[in-house]
Amino acid sequence: MVAIVAADGVVFEVQDNYQKQTYRNRAYIAHTNGRLLLYVPVKHSRGGDRQKTRDVVPEDSFPWQSQHWKSLQTAYRTSPFFEYYEDDLRPLFTRPVEKLLDHNLNIFTLLCDLLGISKPVELTTSFELSPSIPDYRYLVAAKKEKDFDFPPYTQVLEAHHGYLPNLSVLDLLFNEGPNALHYLEAQKLDTI
Repeated sequence: MVAIVAADGVVFEVQDNYQKQTYRNRAYIAHTNGRLLLYVPVKHSRGGDRQKTRDVVPEDSFPWQSQHWKSLQTAYRTSPFFEYYEDDLRPLFTRPVEKLLDHNLNIFTLLCDLLGISKPVELTTSFELSPSIPDYRYLVAAKKEKDFDFPPYTQVLEAHHGYLPNLSVLDLLFNEGPNALHYLEAQKLDTI
């Protein structure tokens, strides 16, 4: 979100091949035992063929959405701003999800609205190995987690396990509320 706040506009890569273990289908939140992974299971293509990111379908054989919502409620119910945002967020965890990309774009649009971010958004129409615009696609790699060294903010569960960096922007939103945008604007992120 720091990169998005600093950008003039956003272009989402949707023409690439879907890669496992990326932030396209996962996020971390603070929980009483430390970091908790919220993971959207995906249906894999038949025969192991590669899928385009735009074609990935979530697995719906178990209630991952309701589990995610319960985890968020448990983790953030006592945070200063959870109640302020929960009615806006709840539909993300109750509406059926047909495509992971559409779900992610719905999440992005809502988060931008809640944070007060207004940027033009485009989707790629072809894959470019070396785009002519700043390339932040490396940020999606969950296996290669970056240490951004952003200053800490007060987290509701900090007394249990200390400050936890690099969590979902929901953590920042629930703990900082309207100040979340100012926090994001004050940070800097390097391109590769």
